[in-house]
Amino acid sequence: MNFDKINYIERKTGEIKTETPPGESFLKFLYYNPLGKLPLNLVVRKKFLTDYYGKKMSEKSSVEKIKPFVEENSINMDESKKRVEDFTSFNDFFIRELKEGAREIATGKDILVSPADGKILVFNDLKETSKFFLKGDEFTLEEFLMDKEKAKKFIGGTIMIVRLAPVDYHRFHFPADGVIGVSKLIDGYYYSVSPYAIRRNFRVYCENKREVSILKTKEFGDIVLSEIGATMVGGIKQTYKADTFVKKGDEKGYFFFGGSSCVLLFEKNRVEFDKDILENSSKGVETKVYMGEKIGRAK
Repeated sequence: MNFDKINYIERKTGEIKTETPPGESFLKFLYYNPLGKLPLNLVVRKKFLTDYYGKKMSEKSSVEKIKPFVEENSINMDESKKRVEDFTSFNDFFIRELKEGAREIATGKDILVSPADGKILVFNDLKETSKFFLKGDEFTLEEFLMDKEKAKKFIGGTIMIVRLAPVDYHRFHFPADGVIGVSKLIDGYYYSVSPYAIRRNFRVYCENKREVSILKTKEFGDIVLSEIGATMVGGIKQTYKADTFVKKGDEKGYFFFGGSSCVLLFEKNRVEFDKDILENSSKGVETKVYMGEKIGRAK
């Protein structure tokens, strides 16, 4: 069986790069081989496997994994507040904080920035995603938000997905100034959010554990901020204070071990994303962005 390579655009250089996810062969088996459905449904998507691995990554002995991981993936530790030898576990390293100034926050009240380091896809209408992802049952706003009334506000709006790979900085931030509400936990499974999984079933975002909150902004209207749990994501930690005013670039929270995604929803005709991101997304190609980087502006 042939598999499409996971290509993405490195925005800073314009290069087309190929990503090799950790456990690539196993992911292909789970999502593309009929025999993979049994372990996927019985084990991989279940909470206990993710909990078990999360605990292993919090053990003191896991520090031995940090240096090889940094070297293999060329992670720039000059950005980190802590040195490699100062971390107490792999999870401690995984949720590392960056030094002040390591990420420049694009200025301007009408400028939208990326909430995280990762690879971004944007669709101005959910129906557009059917060209690349949707198969079988349809992704719906109501099911994603588990709130019929709230879903109505975002009909015809824009969906933005920032996918974090295990090698990325795993704290997420606010994309604009505004007042942030409480975070609602929606329980679910722990499917992978790797492109191999998403290409087979975009509904993963409706089926996985996730947290949902609303950022009320003057320039962009209401923005849904959702963090998605996934296979081997040991947890989602919100570090902000609800019902307070937050500034663009302020920390919202972080993911424990594992790759995951931030999904943002915008009301119709409230935001205009940068041309290169829209063009790449229209071809089903992700664009690598960094937290604080300009990705669009208010309409």
